[in-house]
Amino acid sequence: MAKFQYSLQSILEIKTKLETRAKQEFAKAQGLLAEEEQKLKELEKRRQMYEEKTRSLLQGVLNVREIEENKTAILVVEGYIAEQTVRVEHAREQVERAREEMTRAMRERKTHETLRDQEFEEFLQEENKSEGKAVDELVSYTYGQKGR
Repeated sequence: MAKFQYSLQSILEIKTKLETRAKQEFAKAQGLLAEEEQKLKELEKRRQMYEEKTRSLLQGVLNVREIEENKTAILVVEGYIAEQTVRVEHAREQVERAREEMTRAMRERKTHETLRDQEFEEFLQEENKSEGKAVDELVSYTYGQKGR
């Protein structure tokens, strides 16, 4: 029996490597998104802490300087939160692009695997035909030898 050789095996291997690279890029993008989201959560906690401090400063004896400093701190943190929100959105876009690239790479690899499977089925059918032909020839030869 002959050995099956897929004619586009090198392309399939390249597609597999591209898919692996796309998966790695996707994982990296997800990791960066998680980091950016964690930074945003920390900034929001910080803002909440300043807001609680403001509430406590407004009770009892009022210290205008501390209240103003706390108000400024809240405004600064809100600016950081706005910047971080933009970074989170950018990271989400990166994740989506990486997901699309990974999906495309997986689709291309699967297409080539399907082609390889089809080519293998054709190979098997040809091998079965050849084997059947060889058996027929052997039977004909054997039958012909008995008739002599």
